[in-house]
Amino acid sequence: MRMSEAMDRLRAELRYEPTGKRVRAEGGGHLVVDTTRAVLVWEPRRITPTYAVPEEDLWGALSPSTRAEPAPDGILHPGIPFTAHSTPGEPLTLSAHGEIHDGGAFRPADPDLAGYVIVDFDALQWFQEDERLRGHPRDPYHRVDAHASSRHVRIVHKGRTVADTTAATLVFETSLPTRYYIPRADITVPLTPSDLRTYCPYKGEASYFSFADGENLAWSYENPLPDGPPVRNLIAFYDDLMEVTVDGVRNEHVDNPIARTLLDEFGVS
Repeated sequence: MRMSEAMDRLRAELRYEPTGKRVRAEGGGHLVVDTTRAVLVWEPRRITPTYAVPEEDLWGALSPSTRAEPAPDGILHPGIPFTAHSTPGEPLTLSAHGEIHDGGAFRPADPDLAGYVIVDFDALQWFQEDERLRGHPRDPYHRVDAHASSRHVRIVHKGRTVADTTAATLVFETSLPTRYYIPRADITVPLTPSDLRTYCPYKGEASYFSFADGENLAWSYENPLPDGPPVRNLIAFYDDLMEVTVDGVRNEHVDNPIARTLLDEFGVS
């Protein structure tokens, strides 16, 4: 069996993995979570994890909440709200230091997670050891590799060449198609900066650009994370929507449900 097929099958399950790292969270400048017993949890069909923590390591009051909704069908990308749960359990309100987060916690009905509550990552500011976390916790089974390449890469959008280079950096990321990061000198269309920003826990904050129909079809990491891939100021394109040739051979568009879900999240069609 291909590993990708095995991972796809597991995605339908409630998954968890202990982490030995110290995990803390703050709300309103006050400590709400402080634990060395955190567990990474992926609810069924969620592609990114969040933290579950022992209730005794949570400095706040928990009470029942009615703020819950059925999870939509398909893959659950980071834009799907925390309150859309795909596993049985009890939605909770988290109250701490005068702040009330209705539906901000969830007690899963699973014996392996007895005594734990999952906490909405977006409701608090999180730290792993002494480093601030953004976006979502890092997945220990997610990998990002980047390699400089002299292969001839050409990207065409609706018959118009937008990039032509022999100096691309190829980024290989778990569960995603290969991305081609292009030097700006090899971009052949004017790029218009967009207000859209997204955050990748592995690469950093991405700034977006449009060059056709006002769509955010290109992005760049102007200040990537120190341990991220070497892609500073290079431009990547949503090549799922474009014609890409590498050394004269056209890439076949393979249906990638995770890539498609992320495109839909950011309003790209």
